[in-house]
Amino acid sequence: MIDSKAVIDQNADLAADVTVGPFSVIESDVEIGAGTDIGSHVVIRSGTRIGAGNKIYSFASIGEDPQFVGYAGEPTRLEIGDHNIIREYVTLNRGSSSSRGTGTTTIGDHNFIMAYSHVAHDSTLGSHIIFANGASLAGHVEVGDYAILGGFTLVHQFCVVGAHALTGIGTVCLKDVPPYLIVAGNPSKTYGVNVRGLRRRKFSEESISDLKSVYKRLFRSRAVDPSINSEDIASGLSGHHGALLETFIARSDRGVIR
Repeated sequence: MIDSKAVIDQNADLAADVTVGPFSVIESDVEIGAGTDIGSHVVIRSGTRIGAGNKIYSFASIGEDPQFVGYAGEPTRLEIGDHNIIREYVTLNRGSSSSRGTGTTTIGDHNFIMAYSHVAHDSTLGSHIIFANGASLAGHVEVGDYAILGGFTLVHQFCVVGAHALTGIGTVCLKDVPPYLIVAGNPSKTYGVNVRGLRRRKFSEESISDLKSVYKRLFRSRAVDPSINSEDIASGLSGHHGALLETFIARSDRGVIR
């Protein structure tokens, strides 16, 4: 199941049923789990851990050195979970040094990362995330579960993209993207609750209505007050998801897109 034209270091650890296409290169200190399919012309660098059931398409660059001027060759890692789809020309970089970052870039499970997308050093992706073509993260970015990044979305260093958020095509995110909301544009702005996405994920109409109320109060009121304190969150006026949205805003270091 490994093409004779593939180049695989003898110290790489591949499960017995891993498939590797021609002209792919897998270096030492790489682990690849059961049922993973590596296409042709893929490069997987040392320090990469790939789980089970992943499919990686041609010309992807997996675990390359971080694009960070302070990187001096320290051993760092890329950890990929299970059942991810990684399309052509995707670039996933390892972490930077532990003295500058976490030392690890982490990809969760069941993510769909389309062609030409980029995940930079020390970023963390949850699960069930979609990156449309060309979506790119700078270093130290966190993306929550079920987020969808539209094509050519750009996310600045140290930003957080909340769970179930949706970005439009060509969105530039210089601040945190609140969970459950739609953002678009450059400069980016919020455009309401991601209602269609939440309904697809079986959110109740009560939860969606609650999020709409919180959004209207925090983002669309003429007398909007961007500050939120713990008493507001604990007041019980918002439901579970509304309180999560309020908590995200209250804890944001960079501020949120409004």
